[in-house]
Amino acid sequence: MTPAPDAGRSARQPASGRGRLVVLSGPSGVGKGTVLAEIRASHPQIWVSVSATTRAPRAGEVDGEQYRFVDRSRFDQMVEAGDFLEHATYADNCYGTPRRPVEERLSRGEPALVEVELQGARQVRASMPDAFLIFLAPPSWDELVRRLVGRGTEDEATVARRLAIAKDELSAEGEFDAVVVNGDVRAAAGRVVTLSLNPPG
Repeated sequence: MTPAPDAGRSARQPASGRGRLVVLSGPSGVGKGTVLAEIRASHPQIWVSVSATTRAPRAGEVDGEQYRFVDRSRFDQMVEAGDFLEHATYADNCYGTPRRPVEERLSRGEPALVEVELQGARQVRASMPDAFLIFLAPPSWDELVRRLVGRGTEDEATVARRLAIAKDELSAEGEFDAVVVNGDVRAAAGRVVTLSLNPPG
C-alpha cells in the first residue's frame, strides 16, 4: 500500500545541534531538477547540494550549478577516497553526493537538501537513519512518459531504459517518509521546502 500524497511518517530526529538531512528522490523525468531550480530561485534559505555526475551536460546546464561534471576516472578517485555521502550508477552514468559540503551544513545546525536516485536514497537511509526522505511522484504514468519523451535529450533506447527503471522506482514509493506529487512545479517546490523545514512529527 502506497502512502497518500504528502503523507509522512513520524520524523526521525537528528542528533542534538545537528541540522536535518532531507533527501529528494523520484523516477527519471519526474522533474527533480526543475523543482530544485525553483527552490534555489524562490527559497534561497534552503541549501541544495550539487551532485557530481559522469553524464554529459544537457543544453543549458552549467558546471557547478545543476551538477559538477567529472569524467569516470575522477569519479572513481572520489569513490576510493570516501568523498561521497552516497553514489550510484543510473542508466550507465555515475552520480554522487559530495560528503564534505553536506556535513558542514549539518554540523552548523542547518538543513541540507540533496537530490539522489533511488539507489542513493537507500544508501543514505542505511548510513543516516535520521534523514528525511521525500519521494517526488508524477501526476500519472502517462505524464511521466510524456515528460521523458518530450525532453528530447536522449535516444529511443535510453528513454526506453529509463522508463523501465522508472516503473521499478515508482514501486518504491512506500519506502519514503513523504510523497509530493509534481503536478505544478511551484507548488511541489513549496511543499518540499515546508517538509524540509518542518517535517511531520
